[in-house]
Amino acid sequence: MANDTDKQSYSYEQAGVSIAAGNALVKAIAPLARATARPGADPELGGFGGFFDLKAAGYKDPLLVAGNDGVGTKVKLAIDHDRHERIGIDLVAMCVNDLIVQGAEPLLFLDYFATGKLDSGVAERVVAGIAEGCKLAGCALIGGETAEMPGMYAPGDYDLAGFCVGAVERGEQLTGDRVAAGDVLIGLASSGVHSNGYSLVRRLAADKRWKLDRPALFDPDVLLIEALIEPTRIYVKSLLPLIRSGRIHALAHITGGGLLENVPRVLPKELHARIDVGGWKQPRLMAFLQAQGNIGPGEMARTFNCGIGMVLAAGADEVPGLLADLAAAGETAYVIGAIEPGPRGCTVQGADETWGARGTWEAVHLA
Repeated sequence: MANDTDKQSYSYEQAGVSIAAGNALVKAIAPLARATARPGADPELGGFGGFFDLKAAGYKDPLLVAGNDGVGTKVKLAIDHDRHERIGIDLVAMCVNDLIVQGAEPLLFLDYFATGKLDSGVAERVVAGIAEGCKLAGCALIGGETAEMPGMYAPGDYDLAGFCVGAVERGEQLTGDRVAAGDVLIGLASSGVHSNGYSLVRRLAADKRWKLDRPALFDPDVLLIEALIEPTRIYVKSLLPLIRSGRIHALAHITGGGLLENVPRVLPKELHARIDVGGWKQPRLMAFLQAQGNIGPGEMARTFNCGIGMVLAAGADEVPGLLADLAAAGETAYVIGAIEPGPRGCTVQGADETWGARGTWEAVHLA
């Protein structure tokens, strides 16, 4: 004889997935996507894919450049401290900053939001940040995916991924082949930790029992959580005109691996980058992290951005004009080093007392 469970009528909602909540979210975020419209794209959510017209965007013979990324465990910091509005900017920034270093203009963006049980309010706050990031980068949010997967995530947790496509006219792409000995390195200031190193940040916060909802020791006007959650700076609009003018030889986005490991990625063989940390002042947030973790200067140079989020290589004669144009675009820029003959790699060096060192120091990475 059949038992009662044999006659039970199942539904997707009973299994933990709410189609209605998903539909409500799409309806709520549609205006956010439309606000990112640009030549070549008029975002309308709800279809199976998004169109982009390269000709309407002004390209004649473009190469497409694509990239995807996430925000690492910074997303856990946002979840634990109810800071959902700006983590989407980080998601966009990590993708578009990787495209601009190839010389590509970011054109379209898609996001992936995954959670165990959809909280439409939280998801809408996250997507609002993604849309804001797209506007800052000048790219269109043309679609995405919201995945509700019961049992995959702890209550309240979610994860993010972003996918971006850009374009550059054939012959204008940045590959590093123009870098030469004697080129000068210019560093653009970061806005904070950006989106790398947060597993260490969160470990320090737990071990040292930081009070994240209280003013930071290094800046009493800012809560510590706000300093740590500050979004990754988006450099696209500042750099694109300079790239198109042909004055930049190479760009390096300073992410995981820090200055030490990212700068060599854009160098030809037989060229070495030498960076002197005396070229800029260590941000107080970075000094705080270093002191709290008793982190050596070399480890700082390969773990955090240390106040530099993007590095440009350019001919020495172009430096004064580039510094002026970057300042006019709202960037804080420093001359931080130069390219010299040697094995492909990077040396980060400092004088006595820089970055808490006792005596002169250097850290070397060979690519």
